[in-house]
Amino acid sequence: MGKLTLTTFLTLDGVMQAPGGPEEDTSGGFEYGGWVVPYADEGMGEFVADVFGRAGAFLLGRKTYEIFAGYWPQHDDPADPVAGGLNRLPKYVASTTLKEPAWGPATVLDGEHLQSEIIRVKDALDGELQVHGSGQLAQWLLARDLVDELNLQVFPVFLGAGRKLFSTGGLPTAFELTGSRTTSSGIAIHTYRQKGRATFGTFLDS
Repeated sequence: MGKLTLTTFLTLDGVMQAPGGPEEDTSGGFEYGGWVVPYADEGMGEFVADVFGRAGAFLLGRKTYEIFAGYWPQHDDPADPVAGGLNRLPKYVASTTLKEPAWGPATVLDGEHLQSEIIRVKDALDGELQVHGSGQLAQWLLARDLVDELNLQVFPVFLGAGRKLFSTGGLPTAFELTGSRTTSSGIAIHTYRQKGRATFGTFLDS
């Protein structure tokens, strides 16, 4: 049985929108795309390669799928865990609008049984069902307790605007830190495994 993992780039204020370039995602008038680029270093590349090396399949939102489809087929390398994995492993796209995905192998997951379909796909895998980017999908998965593990790459930059990973309304959830490292450019990489519901206490005397 596999597990569902979510890997994302985050700013210090929790923004995940358009990390890779100015035109990647300008929705909502976002003007700061490409904020990852000045900090990209060898340590970041090694971590990303490690993550992709564990993939059994990918679960993506429509926008991220289309961004990837416009880049990775033209930068293919079977020996590269990122390009090789994305171009060859199964891709599942959560979308109500995408009907005929051109970049395969790909299957569109749509409809009222989306949650059960995601669980079925994950349970059938030996490796990880990996989510990369896919902001709206990531929030949907977190709100439904479907993420088994989080890989957060936190960059030393504050933007003050943009779509954030953690929105209000999610389930209070506890995680345990299973790995942590810092790269030469100051990227703090943390891996968290879900532990269950959050618990609460007080420092005040009763």
